[in-house]
Amino acid sequence: MDFRGKKYERGSNWSDPEVVELLQLWADESVQMELESCLRNQHVFNRIAEVLREKGIHRTGDQCREKIKKMKLEYRRIKDNNKTPRGGRTWKFYEVMDRVLTSRPSISYSSLSGSVVSQQALQGSIVENYHHHFTPSALPFGHSQHPELMEIKCEEVDSDEHCLTPEPPLSMSYQQGSPEEHEMERAFLDRAQNDSPISRVEIPIETSVSPSGFSEPNVASSSRMQNVGPRPGFSTLHRLRKKRKGQRVKDPLDDLLLKTLTSQRAMEERFLQMEERRLQRDMEVEERRMQLEQRRFELEREHEFRMFNVFAQMLSILKQSNSGSSSSVALPRGLDFIQVLSDIAGMGGGGGLQEARAMHVGRPHSERRTDMYNFCNPGEFQSSPFLSARGNIANLFRGSTEEGYKAYHADKYDEDKNPNGIINFGTSENKLCFDLMSKRLTQSDMNLMEPPLLQYPDWKGHMFLREEVARFLTYYCKAPAPLKAENVIVLNGCGSLFSALATVLCDPGEAVLIATPFYGGITQSLFLYGNVKLVYAYLDSKITGTSTRPFQLTVDKLEKALQDARSEGVGVKALILLNPQNPLGDIYSLSELRDYLEFAKRHELHVIVDEIYMLSVFDESATFHSVLGMDRLPDPQRTHVMWGISKDFAVSGIRFGTLYTENQDVANAVASLCYFHGVCGPVQHKVAQLLRDRDWINQVYLRANHARLKAAHTYVTDELKTLGVPFLNRNAGFFVWIDFRKYLRTGTFEEEMLLWRRFLDNKVLLSCGKAFECSEPGWFRIIFADKTHRLQLGMQRIRRVLEEREHEILSEDKDQLCQSDQDGKADSTDEVIFVSRHQEPGSTGGSNLGDLIGLLQQQMRSSDWLQKNTAEQFAQEKPEIYDVFSKLVGKQ
Repeated sequence: MDFRGKKYERGSNWSDPEVVELLQLWADESVQMELESCLRNQHVFNRIAEVLREKGIHRTGDQCREKIKKMKLEYRRIKDNNKTPRGGRTWKFYEVMDRVLTSRPSISYSSLSGSVVSQQALQGSIVENYHHHFTPSALPFGHSQHPELMEIKCEEVDSDEHCLTPEPPLSMSYQQGSPEEHEMERAFLDRAQNDSPISRVEIPIETSVSPSGFSEPNVASSSRMQNVGPRPGFSTLHRLRKKRKGQRVKDPLDDLLLKTLTSQRAMEERFLQMEERRLQRDMEVEERRMQLEQRRFELEREHEFRMFNVFAQMLSILKQSNSGSSSSVALPRGLDFIQVLSDIAGMGGGGGLQEARAMHVGRPHSERRTDMYNFCNPGEFQSSPFLSARGNIANLFRGSTEEGYKAYHADKYDEDKNPNGIINFGTSENKLCFDLMSKRLTQSDMNLMEPPLLQYPDWKGHMFLREEVARFLTYYCKAPAPLKAENVIVLNGCGSLFSALATVLCDPGEAVLIATPFYGGITQSLFLYGNVKLVYAYLDSKITGTSTRPFQLTVDKLEKALQDARSEGVGVKALILLNPQNPLGDIYSLSELRDYLEFAKRHELHVIVDEIYMLSVFDESATFHSVLGMDRLPDPQRTHVMWGISKDFAVSGIRFGTLYTENQDVANAVASLCYFHGVCGPVQHKVAQLLRDRDWINQVYLRANHARLKAAHTYVTDELKTLGVPFLNRNAGFFVWIDFRKYLRTGTFEEEMLLWRRFLDNKVLLSCGKAFECSEPGWFRIIFADKTHRLQLGMQRIRRVLEEREHEILSEDKDQLCQSDQDGKADSTDEVIFVSRHQEPGSTGGSNLGDLIGLLQQQMRSSDWLQKNTAEQFAQEKPEIYDVFSKLVGKQ
């Protein structure tokens, strides 16, 4: 149907129901507000026509507008002629038109473009969003109809143009700050002074929101008139401004912007506070570092003075005793471990005495005295009449490791049940991958139970497992040729392998060469069963000679230890290599491995290579080289490689270790001991399935395990850097080798043990250097392969102990400085015997000289003074003193 015909142009042919629908839409409050707020309202009637068409009334916007005009003319004609209400009621739409038009609000001009804005819109409804999307059953502009509040816009009905002319306003209003506004304010004040009533004042309010929701260019600001009466004693201008401020319409965007700026300012202030705290913390750390440096300098000077004092007293005693003094020289007091066993255990000169003496081959006499502290407390030990001599010696193996391990199991940390328990940083276990391993070990292929698994197997292990181990080692050790299953032996852990190899390779009383520090469990594995002792090649933290890193193992050190042992009549049959090294974390290069193997071949030594951490190298910058990956072994018949799943697969509770050797005599001899150290059939099946799943190992387990190990290692080392504690930064294993020597007042193993017990008292278990036969007191091993919350809590406890110890050392230094000028007072170090200046040397010359020698040895062991102060340097710096010393030496 064409709605543009002439018969529809002027709004004719409207039925009563159609007029009712039109009036319902036109009389809506939102429609009236929009008609009042704009000059061109054709779009409003177009939307009304759209709603009517949805209701089945086909009219155009022009027809709707013309119909409303005619009805408004009819209403005004009846009202202007003063028709009686009864006559008015003769027109059926009079009451509806009267309710709408009589409720129309006052209209005022705005100073901008003369647009008309309704008073009701200024009172708050203008800020409401106008939605033109509606349902046919609802009102078109989203507001309910309120007939008593309806309003219309005054229009010139005689004009046929679209632009409507508003009624003349009562007065004009302008924006704040304009000249007209200032003129109006002056007139306002004049009227207030003459006590003339002010009928109406307009307050301009800016707005940019149209009730229709559209941004029309002709929508401008408006104002409304307010009745204001003068109040005595109150400024009329102040009331005007106050009323203008109170009636401004707030934009929600202003509140949002204010909140954003407030938040930004708060964040900036917070950032500045954090930056100030960081700078303050850096200053405190720097101040503490300067204090420590100053303390080290003072201790070095004090150490030099003490050593010169000892030298002077020794020279005085030697001068007075002349030639007879040499016979009265006493060695430093101390009790040898051999004598401890003889006196306490009552072993006399039996086999137990020889076994204990074998434990000390290749060590200085002063070092041997400290071993008894590691094994037992002689004052508390009592030999058992129910044990043999060998049993009593085995009972002595209660070192710090065993003591701490027992204490940990008696008071384990649990986040919920025992939050104040001991956190174990001493046992080398991987606690980061339980979720991965538990999921894999409970899958369906692991659950197999067949008769062969429940029967006695080949003592070397089931063939299906040995074949899988051979393929596994060939792949991950990068062997140049496939390894053979007949060279594989399976036992319940690498500790059993050490015991078995020591038993079949060495006779009782013979020895195995090993570099220190090393995993202390090897001592028990070799000694308790095989009665085999260890010869130590001591590694130092100082980089000297051909060394390029701390604690570096060189062939020269192996040669020296081997020659010292043979000079004492000890037969050395084997060499143990740990790769990666525990507790250092070192990874040997191919050239180093070749040098070690060539050394062993020259001296016809078996080489036992422990590679139990070979898959726990968690940094890509480090590369592991297996002995099985070498193109040619110098002596394959004397090279034996062991590996297990307890470390690399985080299942230390599953006791499984494997040995690969090409020497069938060794393999058969070890296999005879597998009767005591075998692995049950179901566990062998599970291990075979685990090693067979190469895709899961490479794609899932190793990636996750290495990432977690690296993150935990980074956290612990960052904490140590914050504390200013030196450590060896390595990328293999579960441990960090830490230097706590600055927290030892005297630098002895006894004080190291006291610090270890202090950590244990603060509920954190570490491993001290004595447990690894380290030659330097003060080194500790910490295990970092643990969950984050336990690492955080454990490091907090370590920090607390170190800060308390540091404070104690500073206090002791202050007390010592206060007492340094007093004669006859004991030295702050309990282990050192102080010799008074006024003491007569003649009466006890021999014992005093022995004490001085012991003091001098202790001072030399606990300091690098001799390395820093050579004779040549001393002669250049202090030639007068050097000349006197040379003359004294020449007289002897």
